[in-house]
Amino acid sequence: MSAPANPQRGEASLVLQGVEHVLRPTFTALVAAEEELGSLFALAERASGGELKLAELATLFWHCLREHDTLDRAAFCDALVEAGLSASAPVLRALLLQVLKGAA
Repeated sequence: MSAPANPQRGEASLVLQGVEHVLRPTFTALVAAEEELGSLFALAERASGGELKLAELATLFWHCLREHDTLDRAAFCDALVEAGLSASAPVLRALLLQVLKGAA
C-alpha cells in the first residue's frame, strides 16, 4: 500500500471505487497538464467561474496522480465520473490552491 496523501507536500486524496489515489501537483505534473490544457491560470479562472469542463478536471487529476499503476487513463476517467463531482470538488480546490499559492 502506498503512503497516504501528505497535505504538507501539496498532496490530496481522491477515493475512486474504494481505492485511495494520491494527487500531487509537482512541477512535472503541472507542465504535462498545461501542455494538454493550456494555461493553468486560465484553468483556475474557468474553475472559479463554474466553467471548468469534466475533461479538464480529469486531465489535471490524471497528470497529478502520484502513481498510475492501478488504472489506465480511460478507467480512471470512468471511475471519476462514477464518484461524481462532489467527490472531486475538494480535491480540485486543493490542487488549484497549490497552483496559485505554491508551497506554504
